[in-house]
Amino acid sequence: MNIIEHGQHFIQSLQALANRSAWEWRRCPHCGDSLTCKWGSYTRHPWCFGGRQQVRVQRHRCERCRRTYSEQSALLVGGSWYAREVQRTAIDHWQHLGTSVRRTAEVLRSWLGRQERWLLWRPLDAMPSEEERCHLSASTVERWLDRAGSVAQQRVPDQLAGAPCSGQVGVDGLWVRLRKGAKGVVLALVDSVSGLVWPPVVAQEESEPSWDDLVKRAVSAGLDLDTLRGVTSDGAAGIAGYLERVLAWVNHQRCVFHLWRNLAGELARQVAGAVAGLEGAAAKTARNQVRRELVALMHRVLDARSEAAGRAALAELAAHRLGAGLAQALDQHLDAALVHLLWYNQGLLRVGPEWLWRDFRLRLGHGRNQGSTGRLERAALVWAIYRNFEPAQRRSERKRHYRWPGQSPLAVAGIPPGEVSYLDALAV
Repeated sequence: MNIIEHGQHFIQSLQALANRSAWEWRRCPHCGDSLTCKWGSYTRHPWCFGGRQQVRVQRHRCERCRRTYSEQSALLVGGSWYAREVQRTAIDHWQHLGTSVRRTAEVLRSWLGRQERWLLWRPLDAMPSEEERCHLSASTVERWLDRAGSVAQQRVPDQLAGAPCSGQVGVDGLWVRLRKGAKGVVLALVDSVSGLVWPPVVAQEESEPSWDDLVKRAVSAGLDLDTLRGVTSDGAAGIAGYLERVLAWVNHQRCVFHLWRNLAGELARQVAGAVAGLEGAAAKTARNQVRRELVALMHRVLDARSEAAGRAALAELAAHRLGAGLAQALDQHLDAALVHLLWYNQGLLRVGPEWLWRDFRLRLGHGRNQGSTGRLERAALVWAIYRNFEPAQRRSERKRHYRWPGQSPLAVAGIPPGEVSYLDALAV
């Protein structure tokens, strides 16, 4: 059962619970006998969107097995002071708005108890009494998030079963600071065409076994390794060694962004040497001219439309009076930089999936809310499910354009979630 089917099953269970009749509640859930009688009741006071409510819960006793049970509600969560709608809002507020758990708890407290920031929104309202105040804390929101992460961890097997892979993927890692000076690395694997994120792991980026754990988790979630044709990465030693040793048939595309960054030092040295002895406006003019010439030649190499064009551009760079060092550095990675031009690697991105971490950093706060690698991994699993379900923005921005506007990665991959949300998939 994949993650969408889990969500559908959860919705059906809530609907069945909400539509259960009084007669059906008379049937004992333990033995199935209908010879039961009412056995008192108790009152609960859950926090809902409308404030604190008073809910009467009917109890029953079975004459056959002598056991008691209580009627349940789809709106309430067993053992919690907060209704299901509050818990779902808290998790979605943290995930979708990219805020901290402290601010999430503060906003919900203000809303539920008509207190704190609520009085900023409605200045004429009276201050609630101490008995009417809500005391939702950030640690409670963290427990809800970690519980959702535990569900996501349990649902890793076959999570994306039935989702076809394009064969072109990207991998990357993000260093995260934990408590007491500890560090962790979140490793992710994403489909270059659909943007589907396979379940991440927390490990060490430079270690081959860590990448092996990531691939094994993706296989457990439904990835078919035989369909892989290309992998884009930043060239970390761990992933390069793993691909060469285990996935020898997969082509390795080096991230062009990282190649530019690695060549920045050599480029700066050549520009500085070209303007040695010059000062003032003459130095500035010469510096700009040399930089434009070298950068244009490097662009022709890395942005070549074919391998032959790339080789020719590399020869031009080497023939430049200041380009020999840059050409030598580029020559080592030219084949890996042009893998995306091969006909069986169509769709492979030229850059690693750095864009994934933009939203990740907003929500996870560099791991400071997690503290340990286990909790960080569970939070990353929740984030991956959220991202797979969340449709892209329909309208492009001035600097951001969306390849599949209005569609989620699951929909692009061929298994649209429909009315199922990521909160349903996490059984919140």
